[in-house]
Amino acid sequence: MSEVEFKVVESNGINIRLAMMGEGPLVIFCHGWPESWYSYRHQLPAVAAAGFKAVAYDVRGYGESDKPHEIEAYSMRNMTNDVIGIIDALDYDTAITIGHDWGGPIALNTAALNEDRITATGTLSVPFMGRGPMPTLDLWKEIYKDRFFYQLYFQKEGIAEEEFESDLSRALFITYTNSDGRGMKFNFEKGQSGLVPEKTKDSTFLEGMEVFEDFPDWFSKEDLEYFVSQFEISGLRGPFNRYRAQNIDWHEIPELEGKVLEQPAFFVTGTLDPVNFFVPSDVTLIDRIGPNYKNLLFAEALDGIGHWTQQEAPEEVNNFILDFLGKV
Repeated sequence: MSEVEFKVVESNGINIRLAMMGEGPLVIFCHGWPESWYSYRHQLPAVAAAGFKAVAYDVRGYGESDKPHEIEAYSMRNMTNDVIGIIDALDYDTAITIGHDWGGPIALNTAALNEDRITATGTLSVPFMGRGPMPTLDLWKEIYKDRFFYQLYFQKEGIAEEEFESDLSRALFITYTNSDGRGMKFNFEKGQSGLVPEKTKDSTFLEGMEVFEDFPDWFSKEDLEYFVSQFEISGLRGPFNRYRAQNIDWHEIPELEGKVLEQPAFFVTGTLDPVNFFVPSDVTLIDRIGPNYKNLLFAEALDGIGHWTQQEAPEEVNNFILDFLGKV
């Protein structure tokens, strides 16, 4: 990855670190939790080689970008304004956004709220869902009531941070390896449905999770060490604050009510992505998400792939992205 150029730009009132490759039309990659620009290490060279300026960035709160303290700083409105600020800082008029996990809603909502600036968008793991029927955290409380749900656990300021920061390497390793294809398969064989075992709501995140003895084939000890180094800089407060700001979003962006995404788009997930199991459904993927898109060029589910889509299946994902970029 020696050709990656790092640059810090001012965007939306904060400093954001970019990792860039190539020249041409701008493609911005937005990462999720608990990740880094490095989550797109396999995509940057491929997209740059295809004639684009490929930019992955440390989302606010992560790595070497600024880390505001207050929860409100992590609202979706701020997250989308960060992306627009990156486009401005690089002297572009428009960009294509691609996101994974929390980077999905960031990429999609930037497009939905800025139709003149984002020409196309695609996501991995999380599709466009518009505005929910009620504030998200209220919805989770209703669905999960007395059961553990990690997003509700993350609401406890300082508690979740302490669990992760007391041993970053162990916490990140367990998180990555329980929600990839291998980990999910293992959990299903044990009778679990999804990322975390059924447990009471006063449990901790890592409690009951499998501690694998070896690395999966999609990431190495060196990759883990890089991720750990980034969280040693940033800590976990900013990343958890994104979960804590979810109710703010519902009140702050009413224009997403009934919104259909206008731009050409794609969606790729894994058949074993835990996100698919948050809310049980017997409706097919395309039927479930299709109505939220005006121009969904394709939606694909990669067999046996878990949550870390573009890291677990880099070649397949790169092919989908390059196909999409060629069409738009």
